[in-house]
Amino acid sequence: MTRPGAFVVGIVGAESTGKTRLAAELTEALRRAGHDVACVDEGLRTFCDRLGRTPLAAEQAGIAAAQTQSIDDAAARHAIVVADTTALMTAVYSDWVFGDSGLYAQALADHRRCDLTLLTALDLPWVADGLQRDGPQVREPIDRRVRSALQRGGLPWCVIGGRDGRRLAQAMAALQHALERRAAAR
Repeated sequence: MTRPGAFVVGIVGAESTGKTRLAAELTEALRRAGHDVACVDEGLRTFCDRLGRTPLAAEQAGIAAAQTQSIDDAAARHAIVVADTTALMTAVYSDWVFGDSGLYAQALADHRRCDLTLLTALDLPWVADGLQRDGPQVREPIDRRVRSALQRGGLPWCVIGGRDGRRLAQAMAALQHALERRAAAR
């Protein structure tokens, strides 16, 4: 379980919208600023790389649970955790690919552990990237599903977009605001 003091940033968004790059840049910027931070990689990417295939429908729940566990493990050891996706993305893609909406309830419950949700905008060009890429035509419907799930779950989010450092600047500003809000609430 996430430690009480850990601050978790969940980065979500459709494929090829810069989640992994933003997670890496945000983690590095926080490290340079002297924060105790960990980056949790996307479990689906590790799964696909290890097995050389995309997951089956029956494997989706396990992938979502493993992503949440990785976030919790990092949060038990670090003050700030930057998660390159959460179980919510597995639920969204399980719904999209397999027509299985059964993962949303647990994914939304797990996502509530995030203190800040960053949703990457669709303003970057689509780039093929291994087994996980369905194509640019999938980005808008996935983005709609992510937003809808967050809204249904009553979970706030910040859209992060732009190029040339704008994404990192927006993410840092959102994080600073969230940290200040959290400190004021204590």
